[in-house]
Amino acid sequence: MTAPQPFTVVLGVAQDAGHPQAACTKACCADAWEGAGHLVSCLGVVDPVSGERWMLDATPDFRSQLRQLDLLQPPRSQPDLAGVMLTHAHMGHYTGLLHLGREAIGADAVPVYAMPQMRDFLASHGPWELLLRAGHVRLVDLEDRVPVALNERIQIVPFVVPHRHEYTETVGYSVRGAHHAVAYLPDIDKWDRWSEPVERLLETHDVCYLDGTFFTDGEIPGRNMADIPHPFIQESLTRFAPLAPELKSRVRFIHLNHTNPALDPRSEAAQRVRDAGLGLAEEGERVGL
Repeated sequence: MTAPQPFTVVLGVAQDAGHPQAACTKACCADAWEGAGHLVSCLGVVDPVSGERWMLDATPDFRSQLRQLDLLQPPRSQPDLAGVMLTHAHMGHYTGLLHLGREAIGADAVPVYAMPQMRDFLASHGPWELLLRAGHVRLVDLEDRVPVALNERIQIVPFVVPHRHEYTETVGYSVRGAHHAVAYLPDIDKWDRWSEPVERLLETHDVCYLDGTFFTDGEIPGRNMADIPHPFIQESLTRFAPLAPELKSRVRFIHLNHTNPALDPRSEAAQRVRDAGLGLAEEGERVGL
């Protein structure tokens, strides 16, 4: 009998502040206030054989996302996390670590994988350093492009990308199993600011969860969107248009802002993505490794 394979699972698809977003009374969040919203972008990794579970990013929706993992792979204790891999120090990607502290779970030495600047930030700023001092988490060093074996069946590789570095560097992750690979890249400034062509990710991974924060320029009235640079989905559609259908089908846009019309699968924007041969990440979506 073949052993069940490890897999990734999408635990959230929204930008850092979630959907609905605080104080938003516009049409983009109207239905979401009635329960049709989305959790903040997060990818879970599960090995059904060992029972291990990992999270890529610790979001403000940590409670609900840990519960999703519990339903997929029952915990042996709580939180039963073999590790949390952080991408960077923006609101939606690390603040969920607070749930591991004494006011909540009171976890025991959960491994938190972090790049050098991220490690220094956590170790030298409250309330994060208290998590370390009290033994609720322990830091595991990461290096750019250096593979880390999570166990004998799963490997991760962090890779640095350009993104607003107010506090720390930003990384995406390659998650690799014996048969398949998944890329997780929820934040980057613009594709052409990265020294590596994003197309290379598509060539080397079976599924790529890519930054789809905004659909188009001008999406946030009254704000200069150059101050919050991301590759607009509209730009990505143009860039990926010449690619072979097989490569385009590997794209899943994730990290969608509450203003992004593609959050609604019934929208014209979502249909444009599908018509172009690309996809949108869906909560609960699983990819075998």
